[in-house]
Amino acid sequence: MVHSDIRGRCPRTRFAARSAIVVGLLATTAFSSSGAKAAADTDWIHGAIQALQRMPHDPAAERTKQTTPLAIPPSSTDRDPSGAIGTLNASGPTVTKDNAFFQDLGSNGRTCFSCHQPQNGWGISADSVQSTFQKTDGNAPIFRPVDGAVCPTANTSSSAARSDAYRLLLAKGLFRIGLPVPAGAEFRIDSVADPYGCNTDPSTGLVTPSSGIVSVYRRPLPSTNLGFSNAIMWDGREPTLESQLIDATTGHAQAAVAPSAEQVAQIVAFESGLLTAQSSVTVAGDLASDGAAGGPDGLKATLAAFFQGINDPLGGNPRGTAFTSNVFTLYDGWAGLKHDIRNDSRGAIQRGETVFNTKPIAISGVNGINDALGVPTLNGFCGTCHDSPNVGNHSVKLPINIGVANAGPFDAAAGTGAAPALDIAGLPVFNVSCQTGAQQGATYKVTDLGRAMISGKCADIGKLKGPILRGLASRAPFFHNGAARTLDDVVAFYDQRFGIHFTDQEKQDLVAFLNSL
Repeated sequence: MVHSDIRGRCPRTRFAARSAIVVGLLATTAFSSSGAKAAADTDWIHGAIQALQRMPHDPAAERTKQTTPLAIPPSSTDRDPSGAIGTLNASGPTVTKDNAFFQDLGSNGRTCFSCHQPQNGWGISADSVQSTFQKTDGNAPIFRPVDGAVCPTANTSSSAARSDAYRLLLAKGLFRIGLPVPAGAEFRIDSVADPYGCNTDPSTGLVTPSSGIVSVYRRPLPSTNLGFSNAIMWDGREPTLESQLIDATTGHAQAAVAPSAEQVAQIVAFESGLLTAQSSVTVAGDLASDGAAGGPDGLKATLAAFFQGINDPLGGNPRGTAFTSNVFTLYDGWAGLKHDIRNDSRGAIQRGETVFNTKPIAISGVNGINDALGVPTLNGFCGTCHDSPNVGNHSVKLPINIGVANAGPFDAAAGTGAAPALDIAGLPVFNVSCQTGAQQGATYKVTDLGRAMISGKCADIGKLKGPILRGLASRAPFFHNGAARTLDDVVAFYDQRFGIHFTDQEKQDLVAFLNSL
């Protein structure tokens, strides 16, 4: 492990000449992917997109092309670990060779489909990544050093070397996200414990405590159910779907030229027309039968009724309708079923829905909620943060830090440190101090600075958005950094973090419910 005080210097490597590139990138004019973007939205592009384009290629691996189905039908199901995941495609049938979502628009062989596939709820799962590695010896387009490796300079010359270079992608479905420290940021990064040296080598990472590139590791969000999305990317850095796909193409795919307006429109139309949810669960069977409303079909009506702020508990509902914690009503019809093996499984799902809706939670130490409202404790429920009806994300932009990005000794009351249920091994740990602003003098120990890498504000350290919960079981592991290996670990984290005191039965039922979304 490389543990460096950024005020010093790590030993120079054979890639040290790149430090001049990093410094140069930070001084360049903004990379403009859309004239509609405000300057504040594009500041991060200075070091991020242009740096990705300049990172090394793996010519041998790039001979392996993306495997793609001939078409995506109007309705489809794919096996996943819990049963089957279903997708409705409003554009279907979509002939993939004629749609830019499935076309190689960059220079390293990647397409949107490389990281967004239906069996994983149009995201990725660690199991799927591992299977792809075995089939292609780590040469499939998802495996590219630009951001798939722990550092772009990692050795990928052999199968063993690739297995090591892509270890976080294989184990947790994580990609490296390199972002420049915002100019004028309120904070400085005093030191980093980085197992890979990517942050501590000035040729790929930080140049000073207040400048250079910060590499964090995050899972890609699904490219489905986008009509419910309140913010684009975990840190909300993209203002539109159009800007996101342009930056993904010029960044992740290392395209020298941005996609055309026609290609952009085609991709946005395709992904915006996808609705995805778990359609069946082993033993319980069809999730839209016998009075239940699971599966993707019901999402059409849910989307038609959705608006930004719907059911928001914090005053963000433009219609002024009172908040209800009964966010999910998919399985109300399965209450009180006659006892048998299938109905017992269905009963667990229905009871888990009730736990989600009604179990009291004393919310404390959450930056973005408790500090913003000026209350040490907010009495709420799962739905206080997951308020979108039958979808489960927040219906307005709400970047918060619930503790998933934290490192160090765990203190549930203070909301600091890493909860025991989370596995943050292999992630860099940043020691951050606030130099100016309202939090001057405060310090943080985190694995991801979150929204602060866009805003430059100490108040945003560790803040990220909550994802849409539909199709959750298909894309393990969980949270932005893959720190929860299973849904049992997700439930255990919340229990530890907020002192909920779930019973064993409640934990089992809640996991059954989450598996059914």
